[in-house]
Amino acid sequence: MEPSRERKFSPVWEHFNLISANKVKCRLCSKELRYNNNTSSMLRHYWALHETKETGSEQPSIDDRSGVDDALVDMVILDSQPFSFVEDKGFKKLVAALNPGNVLPTRQALKAMVEKRYEELKEKAKVLVSTASAVSLTSDMWTSINTNAYLAVTGHFIDTSTTLQTVVLGVVHFPQSHTAENLAQVKSRLMLEWGITDRVTCLVTDGAPNMGACSRHLQLRHTNCVAHTLNLFIKKAIEQNPVLSKIRIDARRLVGYFKSSTTAKERLSQMQVHMGQTTLKLVQEVDTRWNSTFHMLQRLHDMKELVGAALAGLRTEIAPLTMEQL
Repeated sequence: MEPSRERKFSPVWEHFNLISANKVKCRLCSKELRYNNNTSSMLRHYWALHETKETGSEQPSIDDRSGVDDALVDMVILDSQPFSFVEDKGFKKLVAALNPGNVLPTRQALKAMVEKRYEELKEKAKVLVSTASAVSLTSDMWTSINTNAYLAVTGHFIDTSTTLQTVVLGVVHFPQSHTAENLAQVKSRLMLEWGITDRVTCLVTDGAPNMGACSRHLQLRHTNCVAHTLNLFIKKAIEQNPVLSKIRIDARRLVGYFKSSTTAKERLSQMQVHMGQTTLKLVQEVDTRWNSTFHMLQRLHDMKELVGAALAGLRTEIAPLTMEQL
């Protein structure tokens, strides 16, 4: 099979034959590679194994290229980068300036490299978990920015050197109804996959009824999360205090205004520069975290002059906290 005219444009085709629509064979070593209308993998193979032998030119060794690949995988993982960043013009230009001989992997190849790293680390984690005589699980439901529901399950155990270890067993997409039966089914599958079904001694969750019922389905001892319980205590205490409830409502409204209004944000930033307090930022309360209420109120107290000065120059009915409230 012959490559198309466009494919022949790359000199690397002198060393490869197209043997199918998505596969090529190296003429020098008969190695078969996947082909996705991109010659990057072919170039990487040729430069890593053949160019130095043919031309005597100094090219990065296989280990050097492996190091670059590892760094790219680290970049995706540590910085939450999309696989497509290796195709960005600016990034390609930067890499070419640093090393003109380096060929970046395609986004598909990079994805495969990340998946390989995941599988390698998962196998290491399974070996570590296999040494535990008892495992406690923590579990929670959460919703992504795209409103997709996920169930996260984490295992905690003491290893053979008496060190506390924590391993994420899974973050599972959970589109089905959040019933106790469905939750138990997914958790049971994760316990089976990690080989800990007969070693789980406790399941810690929030106090939601479906979570407690899930534990009963799994026949596991259930404990409510202390942080969630504490949060409920403090929320109820605030709700029963009219003065503090009013301060909290006014504070939420005030912070929300500065978070949502571009004009208000800019005015506050101007005041911060003018008063030399650019490091302070308003904090909005998160309903499920009682300490965020404390941080919101504390930050408003610390920024009372800034907020008051900013509001004075804005057309809004939002008022700063009164001196009595502060």
